[in-house]
Amino acid sequence: MIYQANKYVGVREKTGNNDGYEVELFLASTNLNAGYPWCAAFITYIHKQCNLDIPESPAWSPSWFPKNKLVNKYEANSGDVFGIYFNNKKRIAHVGLCEKIDDVYMITIEGNTNKAGSREGDGVYKKRRPLRTIYKVAQWYE
Repeated sequence: MIYQANKYVGVREKTGNNDGYEVELFLASTNLNAGYPWCAAFITYIHKQCNLDIPESPAWSPSWFPKNKLVNKYEANSGDVFGIYFNNKKRIAHVGLCEKIDDVYMITIEGNTNKAGSREGDGVYKKRRPLRTIYKVAQWYE
């Protein structure tokens, strides 16, 4: 799965408005058109490419974290889905994939972010996020 996700690192939106060929492929995997936030759509697209399960509402970031899928963030594995909580939204409002972790950081692959780690970015990036910023982690593979 991480191999598949890494293929898209470097993809950028065409005009900065949640659009562009690859971004629209990601969005289509959740039955959405261009213009919508797409971090969860990126995860959905990768899961579908790898024949893995997805939640019932895959475009909605919080749906990636049902209780039966949660794992300890300090024990996350490659391919796990992570979520970041935003106080202004009062929910998980950004998701991505864990590539690897150490005692302090998670190396991630995530869509609709940027160099600064925004939840409204311009592309697919590999990030180094402090574990303290990760709210939940879910495992969707067996």
